[in-house]
Formats: sequence, C-alpha cells, structure tokens
Amino acid sequence: MRNRSSIVLIFSVALIFSIGLLMVFNTSSAELIDRSLDVNLYTALYKQFAYGCVGLALGFTAYKLGYERLLRWSVPLLCCIGVLLAALFVPGAAQTINGAKRWLNIFGFSFQPSEVAKILIPAAFIHWFLQRETIDFKSFFKVLAFLAIPAGLILIEPDNGTVAILIALMVVLFLLTRIPWRYWALPLIGLILLGGAAAFHMPHVPDRIRIYLNPELDIRGKGHQPHQAKIAAGSGGVFGRGLGESLQKLNYLPEARSDYIAAIYAEETGFIGMVGLIGLYSAFAYAGFAIAFNAKEKGAFLLASVLTFLIAIQAFLNLGIVSGLLPSKGMTLPFFSQGGSSLMVNMTIVFLLLDISRKSAVVLTKRRT
Repeated sequence: MRNRSSIVLIFSVALIFSIGLLMVFNTSSAELIDRSLDVNLYTALYKQFAYGCVGLALGFTAYKLGYERLLRWSVPLLCCIGVLLAALFVPGAAQTINGAKRWLNIFGFSFQPSEVAKILIPAAFIHWFLQRETIDFKSFFKVLAFLAIPAGLILIEPDNGTVAILIALMVVLFLLTRIPWRYWALPLIGLILLGGAAAFHMPHVPDRIRIYLNPELDIRGKGHQPHQAKIAAGSGGVFGRGLGESLQKLNYLPEARSDYIAAIYAEETGFIGMVGLIGLYSAFAYAGFAIAFNAKEKGAFLLASVLTFLIAIQAFLNLGIVSGLLPSKGMTLPFFSQGGSSLMVNMTIVFLLLDISRKSAVVLTKRRT
C-alpha cells in the first residue's frame, strides 16, 4: 500500500509538471508575437525547467535529511524566513509587482519567502505540539503569537491569499491535534466577524464583490482577467480547440503562464482535459493522505496531512478562481503554472512525503520481524 501510494504520488506530479511545461512553452508564443525579436521563445520553458531541477535538488536534500530534522529545525528556519520577509521592506531589496513586495532578487533569480513559510509555520507548530504532554491556553497563545509574526509580515506585503491559506492550514492542525475549540474557534470567529464588519465599511469592498459577481461591469479593469478566463474555458467545449490553438493566450488573457494557465489549458483541451487534470490532483491528494494515514509517528502523520492539504487547497482555489467560482486572487496552480518559488517548495513537499512513506514502511518491516 505504501509503495503504491508513493508510485501514485510520483506519477501524478511528474505528469502534472510535464503538461505544465508544455503549456508554459505553448503560452510563450503570445509574447513572441507581441514583441517579436525581443523575446526568446524558449526563455520561459528553460526558466521553469531550471526551477524544477533546483526543486528536485532541494527535495532530494530534504529527503536525505529527513522530515524529523525539518521539524527540529523548523523554529530557527522560520526565524531566518522572518528576516527575509522583513528584508522585503528594505528600500531597493524587493521586487515590486502589481503593488506587492513579495519577491527578493538573489543572483538574478526572484525568490518568494512566503512560499517557504507555508511549510515552516505548520512545521513549527507541530514541533511545539510534540513537545507538550498537555496544552494550556497560555502556552498555546505564546506559540500563536510567535507564528503570527511571519504571518503578519506576509499580510502587509500584501499577500492576503497566502495568509488565508496559512489560517486554513492551522485550523486543520488544530482539529488534528484536538486543540480545545474554546482556545481558537471563538477567537477566530470573532476576528472574522470583526474583519467582515470593517471591510463592509470600506468603499472598495462592495465594488470588488460586485465585480466578482459581474466581471463585465469593469471589463477593462479588475474584471478583465476573470471575464477573459471564462471566455477561454467556455470556448474549449468538450474536446477543446486543440493544443496550440488557443486564442486567449494571444495577450487577451494576462498572466496566461502563471495564475490563469488553467484557462488556456481548458480552452485547448476542453472539458475532457480538465477532468483529467483534476483527476491527477485527486490522485495526488489520495496518495498524500494515504501516506499520512499509514504513518507510524504522530509528527509524520501531522506533517504529511498538512502538506497534502496545502497542495490540494491551492489547486482547488486556483481552479475555482479560473472558473469564476471564487474571487480573483494571485495564486499559482501547483506543479503546473509558472512560478519558481512555489515550484521549488512544492517539489520539496513531494520528497518529504516520500521520506515519510519510506520510514513508515521501514518501521512496519521491523515490527513484523
């Protein structure tokens, strides 16, 4: 069962990444047509492949070191990431895109520290939990206050989407670790109600809600991407236009290689292609949760569960945004869309899951003998 889960995990990720590489290369033709000789057709493909190779190297390193070391080193590593998150606000240090300071330039490569925080914040909480025999509100509040520091830095980048994912991850951990509801559920509900009341009185919030429900009201502004994504997905029909035949990638749909690449894929492969892609993500989730279920250590179970949930929720949110079911928010499709930092982190997650699967199998073999 464990070997089967690992094979399914590797197969699904390899296939998603391969199709993603094809789509990244495919959508690069739009830039070539628009800017002629100023753009190399293979630049985006080479860059995505390079990030994938770096991700494999980082993942293999994590595999050799083991998930136990990740848990033990999670606090100092999170402190380092906190320093990098703070460095984003140093003038000239960060790369600003669409008004957000999320990327550091390191030797010509852009790096997004918040992507690493998606692993380290849950890992730090798991490490803290494993050290406790009993949980009291005072110690629980202290660890949340510590974890809120990097989350707060991410919030003011601003990157609301990542913070929302982090909150979802922590809620999953609270449920799995059986933290008393009164410690976190009531405060969380209070914060949601308070935030909702405050947002309701902000003039731009009703506009965003209205545009989310009817993107056509701001067709040249915030509603442009959702509207064009709907056109792309809808025009694909059942079987799609065919690979390379997308019209929306010809600069009608911005961010065609990153956040909205699934819309181009839907246009070219149709409903059948999207069902296949969703099936691959479902296979990944099945394999990841199977590895978690069969883990013999509590830390392994918690880490495998939250890492699998992290990939699954990002895929769900991205596809929901592309289909128009969810409000537009910058979020990559794991292993598929262009995004160096997210790809490297997601590759590392795969190897951590494989490490947990391998060690669980070793423990079971020793018990049988």
